[in-house]
Amino acid sequence: MRWMHAAGRGLLVLVVIMTGYVTSGAHPDEGARGGRGPLTLATAGDLTGYLGPLLKGWNRTHPGERVTLVELPDSADETHAQMTTDLRGGDRGRFDVLNIDVDWTSEFAAAGWIRPLPRDRFPLGSFLPPVVDTATYHGRLYAVPYVTNAGLLLYRKDVLDKEGVPPPRTWAELERDAKTIAPKYGLDGYAGQFLPYEGLTVNAAEAVYSAGGTILGGEGRRVTVDSAAAREGLGFLARGIREGWIPKRALTYKEEESKQAFLDGGLLFLRNWPYAYAVAAERGTKVAGRIGAVPLPGPDGPGTSVLGGSNLAVNSHTRHPDSAARLLAYLTSAPVQRQVLMRGALPPVRAALYEDRALVKRFPYLPTLRTAVLTARPRPKSPRYDQVSLAVQAVVQDALTGRQTPGQAVRRLARELDAIARS
Repeated sequence: MRWMHAAGRGLLVLVVIMTGYVTSGAHPDEGARGGRGPLTLATAGDLTGYLGPLLKGWNRTHPGERVTLVELPDSADETHAQMTTDLRGGDRGRFDVLNIDVDWTSEFAAAGWIRPLPRDRFPLGSFLPPVVDTATYHGRLYAVPYVTNAGLLLYRKDVLDKEGVPPPRTWAELERDAKTIAPKYGLDGYAGQFLPYEGLTVNAAEAVYSAGGTILGGEGRRVTVDSAAAREGLGFLARGIREGWIPKRALTYKEEESKQAFLDGGLLFLRNWPYAYAVAAERGTKVAGRIGAVPLPGPDGPGTSVLGGSNLAVNSHTRHPDSAARLLAYLTSAPVQRQVLMRGALPPVRAALYEDRALVKRFPYLPTLRTAVLTARPRPKSPRYDQVSLAVQAVVQDALTGRQTPGQAVRRLARELDAIARS
């Protein structure tokens, strides 16, 4: 490794070009300088087991840059806690590359835990446009989009077809069908992810955004949540719990629990990520061949999803930044992105894959998902995102359980977010 440093940046760029992964011209501070060698990739639990085989392909062709996969808990909150504990420890830490939730990018960048990356090293123009914004902080690229996501409304197509009604486009239609149609078939009406964890932040943000509101502005410096739109959004969810067309058990649901309720044939409507549709559609499930997916509804028409997914970032203290950047380029290449979808049922960031006929035949929700992603919005950007999310969860839970009215909850949330922004 030391001979590469001694040979200087020019030789490194030449080597990089010959491998076909990157281009020259990057500033040394942006990760173009550095060596190659083995890496450790940290990720939340791989529920579908797709990532190991993808990394085996890299390891076969890059024996000197082998990647060891470290799977952390599948809970976003627990994964965040383990990653930040390791990164705060200083020195190099255990992880070279981190597969992080899109909304951790600002926090990790502001803390100096991840290194800026040169834009010209990655095919950002080939990605769906909204996903690139999730990888930036103050205009600089600090990660590379890896998978994207947007919430969809899954529904029992067989039930709605029997009733002769289309899937709901508005909150009023969703509420009406959840109240009147679901009980006729012994089903609960609607559920999302309402346990106090990151999923509740997502569901609350989608309700606020769909009503035309916002939570934060200016990279977390302005608090904008105290609005009629925010009260309307939280009021919609709170009313569902109070009136029973959102079952009280949904207050204990994360992604997996809500998905299972739908798979078991217990729900008419479910807000979840596309992977839940892919699992539910598999042959042998109780609802296979009887489901559909549409964009989330809003007050007057299609609503707004939160932009989900994950980005790949490089530890600021890695000893092998060039290998790390090469791995990022590999995992976001077109062939690998195709496998991310086919093996893992995870939405790719490459725009062209959403128009691939073979993929659309296998994953019929792709056109709907593309529309949802292109109109989705990120969660509130903030260098203190973990504190922001915890505040949202606590306040929204009180609104859903009736301990506070939506109006009281929104005013309290504004005060708490203002204290975080000023700290």
